[in-house]
Amino acid sequence: MAEISSGDLTSQEFKLSVYIITFNEADKIAAALQSVAWADEVLVLDSNSSDDTVKIAIEMGATVKQIPFTTFGKLRNDAIASCKHDWVFSLDADERCTPAAKAEILHVLSQPSADAYYVPRRNWFMGRWINHCGWYPDYRQPQLFRKSALSFDNNEEVHESFTIEGSIGYFKAAIIQVPFQNLEQLLHKTQRYSTLGARKLERKGKSVGMATALGHGLWAFFRIYIIKRGFLDGWPGFVLAFGNFEGTFYRYAKATTAKINWTNPPIDDIESK
Repeated sequence: MAEISSGDLTSQEFKLSVYIITFNEADKIAAALQSVAWADEVLVLDSNSSDDTVKIAIEMGATVKQIPFTTFGKLRNDAIASCKHDWVFSLDADERCTPAAKAEILHVLSQPSADAYYVPRRNWFMGRWINHCGWYPDYRQPQLFRKSALSFDNNEEVHESFTIEGSIGYFKAAIIQVPFQNLEQLLHKTQRYSTLGARKLERKGKSVGMATALGHGLWAFFRIYIIKRGFLDGWPGFVLAFGNFEGTFYRYAKATTAKINWTNPPIDDIESK
């Protein structure tokens, strides 16, 4: 495997740190690292992966730091604090920086016109580009920014909110995201994120119930499949909309049923039932 080293940015006015947060991403991390091998610093912030994620990252020359996971908000703040350069590019393990995005990053670093930039993402799912479902241009959060310009809410378990200090820009060039390599990964993410989302609802004292869970789930499906025209993406669009129904429903259902006694039935009155 090729090593990551400083390259194109040595003549630029500003140097760049790239951070990637990981947890069991052995099947994705190599492609992500290779796509940013030109940066001055590449950090992998791992949360105790049990697969070969760390081994692969070290072999490719990345700097690896272990950060225990509590919330995504705190994890991102810790990642930003770990970067040594004033400009930071955030890349998830399932994303790839394209040559066009690299060129635009280098241009910004030579003459920045904003403090934080949103970068569009092109999603590849079930063998095709997703052009609807709200997945393109899919601006998630600023991904190129001055280190001092972006901070996250440490308490946010998932879908973390953030604060931008300064001006905002938007890239024209897109990066690529390959979020799932099979439906098992989609189901695994749905399970993990719905659990984190349920904790968020409980922490914020949100009113929940099974009817609320169903209503939010149906709205999530309708919004993605109809309003955002996911039906135009064929079966992949339906799968994504249905996956959002499941994730939303179980987020509220888990919060609703968190205090139910699931495991200790009253044995003494079983004969009366």
